Amino acid sequence: VQLQESGPGLVKPSQTLSLTCTVSGGSITSSPYYWSWIRQPPGKGLEWIGYVRYSGGIYFSPSLKSRTPISRDTSKNQFTLQLNSVTPEDTGVYYCYGLINGDDYWGQGSQVTVSS
Repeated sequence: VQLQESGPGLVKPSQTLSLTCTVSGGSITSSPYYWSWIRQPPGKGLEWIGYVRYSGGIYFSPSLKSRTPISRDTSKNQFTLQLNSVTPEDTGVYYCYGLINGDDYWGQGSQVTVSS
């Protein structure tokens, strides 16, 4: 299974950050797969943003819940993060991650900078 993030590297404050993760080698609707977004601000540890389950159920970090729609497109085998009202504190490397039968799969990471 391979995961690949795509999206803009630079976003202006107050805009919406959109990132897409394309999954190959496995279906995002297969049980019991979980598909997450995780980020790492500069100089800090990993922060879980949320995940979408194989069944379509979506769960968010309580600290980001109001800003973080996660959706999926099963026809393209993709899942998407839309983080709205971004600030410079949202700068970091964003990873998509898959938990498949207890095994971890990571995308290579996508650097996102929030700056005017």
